[in-house]
Amino acid sequence: MSSSNPIPPVNDATELPEAVPATEELAETTSSTPNDKRQRKAEKKRQKPLSRWALVWRRLKRKPNFWIGVIVLGAIVLFAIFGNIPNVYELGETDSYSYNSPPSGQHWFGTDAIGVDLYASMVEALRKSLLIGLLAAPAATLIAAFVGSLAGYIGGKLETFVNWVINLLLVLPVFYVLMIISPLLSNVSWIVIVVAIAGFGWMVMAQIVKNQTKSLKDREYVKAARYMGVGTTTILARHIIPNVASLLIIDAALGVSGAILAETSLSFFGLGIQPPDVSLGTLIANGQNAVLTRWWLFVIPAAFLVALLTAVNLLGDALRDAIDPTSEVNRA
Repeated sequence: MSSSNPIPPVNDATELPEAVPATEELAETTSSTPNDKRQRKAEKKRQKPLSRWALVWRRLKRKPNFWIGVIVLGAIVLFAIFGNIPNVYELGETDSYSYNSPPSGQHWFGTDAIGVDLYASMVEALRKSLLIGLLAAPAATLIAAFVGSLAGYIGGKLETFVNWVINLLLVLPVFYVLMIISPLLSNVSWIVIVVAIAGFGWMVMAQIVKNQTKSLKDREYVKAARYMGVGTTTILARHIIPNVASLLIIDAALGVSGAILAETSLSFFGLGIQPPDVSLGTLIANGQNAVLTRWWLFVIPAAFLVALLTAVNLLGDALRDAIDPTSEVNRA
């Protein structure tokens, strides 16, 4: 006997979704607190793998020598840029009423034998030495990266020639070479000093980059790029240089102090910055004979030089330990 109200067939396509997941999601949303959300975000952040440079930065933040170097170097850089703004004397300006005067309220760092304000000279000397160091060190690193990677990748006669040039420059007495060519540098811009320092500071890192490139060029991804017809320049820029970038960054950071010290030494012996221009080397050279009678002429530039080199070396050491943690263990 047929029913007057037959049950309609169930259509799977029009079946309503279950309400349980929506109810559970709503319950989870309403029951979650700000602390729970923060905890979930922290857990997701911990689960996400850190990039190489994020890991380097996390190591850097934990090193006291990094922060000491940053604070000292930052103070010196700010002094070199803005230090002479509150001073009433400009570079080379003389005070005919103050000869060989010690540090005072009028002349904060004292004056020399002709009444030149040492404070104004110190600001300009720091500015020039910092500029030379920050230009010469990265320039030497770029030369090392280009020459070393090209010689290691191509090999053959080019590698033999590069090895000969590196060995020749390493055995040359650089200081005596600069003494010989110093008459040619006396009437030129300080840019030539940068070129000279960079030209004699790239050999050791080029040798390291060359050896690293010889091991990297046999990797599968480099061979694949070469078989696909990718040019040498592109392979070096995309596959070789990025893999030795950490070494290059360390070399550039540590090379700044070496370049500053090289310029100071050259200027101290009269082979670098020439008067009327000033640098830390020229100020120390001018004050060395008066260290016992007019101490401020020698002690103040020397103290700034020591502080500058110490700060740069602290930063370089911290960066090296952060990029290569085994270096700290090897030194210990």
